[in-house]
This record gives sequence, structure tokens and C-alpha cells, in this order.
Amino acid sequence: MLDVSLKHYLLVAALMFAAGVGVIISRRNAIAVLCGVELILNAAALNFVAFNRYSAPSGRLDGQVFTIFIIILAAAEAAIALAILLNLFQQTNTVDVDEADTLRE
Repeated sequence: MLDVSLKHYLLVAALMFAAGVGVIISRRNAIAVLCGVELILNAAALNFVAFNRYSAPSGRLDGQVFTIFIIILAAAEAAIALAILLNLFQQTNTVDVDEADTLRE
């Protein structure tokens, strides 16, 4: 039987966070950048649930409640970001984030 400890959860969350940061830094496509932000938010949610599971008193659901708020925040962020991306695509015919400064004009 495999014993999964807090260290395992933290390692997976750290890998997700690093992958998200790597995507945000390396990509110029706005959709890929949004995927990187989602990876970072999911890593934070995994940390909340893991810490709640291994350090909170029995029966407390604080980590899960924080995770629900993160999911709601991610959904709102995705809706707003996609609206901005549609506007960017209408103006420039590309979703390259380097072209986003043309929206100021």
C-alpha cells in the first residue's frame, strides 16, 4: 500500500507552480499564459487542501473552502481574460501578448 504524505502533495504542487511560472515566462500566446495562471492557482488550491488534511483538527474544512474560492476566482478571471482576448483579436488579428499595448491607442 502506498503511503501518501504531505511531502508528496507539496512536491506535486511545487511542480505545478514551477510549470505555471515556466509557461508564463516562456510563452507569448495569451491563451498559454492563461493556462499558466490556472496552473499556479491550482497549485495553491492543492496546498490549501493538503495542509488542511494534515494539520487541521478533524472535521474542519477550511482548506476546501479556500479552494472553492480559488475555483470561483479562476472562473471569473478566465471570463474577463477571454473577453479581453476577444477584443485584442478583433483589433490586431492575433492573440500575441506583445500586441496588447496597441489597445491603449
